[in-house]
Amino acid sequence: MPIELADAQDAYKDAGEQILFTTLMLKREDRAAELEAIQNFADRFPSIINSMNIRAQKADLRVAFGFSSDAWDYLFPTANKPAELETFTDLTGPDHTMPGTPGDLFFHVRAHDEAVVYEVMSQFMTFLRAVTTVVDETKGFRYFEGRAIIGFIDGTENPDGSQSAEYGLIGDEDREFINGSYAFAQQYVHDMETWNAFKVEMQEKYIGRQKMNDLELEDEEKDPRAHNVVAKLEVDGEEQKIVRMNVPFADAAAGTAGTYFIAYMRHYWIVKQMLTRMVEQNDRLLDFSEVTTGTAFFIPSKSVLARIADGDL
Repeated sequence: MPIELADAQDAYKDAGEQILFTTLMLKREDRAAELEAIQNFADRFPSIINSMNIRAQKADLRVAFGFSSDAWDYLFPTANKPAELETFTDLTGPDHTMPGTPGDLFFHVRAHDEAVVYEVMSQFMTFLRAVTTVVDETKGFRYFEGRAIIGFIDGTENPDGSQSAEYGLIGDEDREFINGSYAFAQQYVHDMETWNAFKVEMQEKYIGRQKMNDLELEDEEKDPRAHNVVAKLEVDGEEQKIVRMNVPFADAAAGTAGTYFIAYMRHYWIVKQMLTRMVEQNDRLLDFSEVTTGTAFFIPSKSVLARIADGDL
């Protein structure tokens, strides 16, 4: 059974220009009512997007919506579960920790126009507000030249457009959930004062790339704990890839700046092992960053969403 891009949500495409990440918790007060709300939302979800694409044809609206493992168990206790969907729990290394944090429903909404992002999320919440509470809502933006907030170009090692679906979407190894995706969402708050005090040459050693032109440094030029050394995962000599995006967010007046890391993948175990390497080997990125959230989700295909809407799960 081949991957069908028409059946996939926007889980394998770029992060966008105006971006909103929203994580919700189900109230868990009345499962039947909450399930009904989710079914109603799943039914209306495609039409909301289609309507906005007609209203704002140049906005390039893209949306990914998904469920955590806990939410899946609560809403669909008798249904089969995506094979690799699990709850992300704390990772602890010698000096750093990546916490696992709660979340049931996840949205990644992006477009060229912030008004489109707002309007779409507002319409989604019309169906969900009564049965959910907001855990997190983070507004991101595209930084200059698509760089991360720390100044380095993002996504250099991502699969290119022709390969992103192969690495970002579930294949026929899990046939019931083919064309879906696993998502991992994580926030980093950076100590920008410390980072900006480093000379560019030192920043490059810590990241493993040249800052201006993005060329990768030679191995002997990198810090042993450079980010692109520690976060690289190889199995039997083959690099394991995911579709990753580092989205800047900031409050300039308060002096807060960070990175919202969102990854989509065919196999969740890959990102989990990457993160484990980062923590256990003391990735230099973590020396000036506090990791504040971490949650795994399953992004269902459009056909699975239709099953949810029809009450077939």
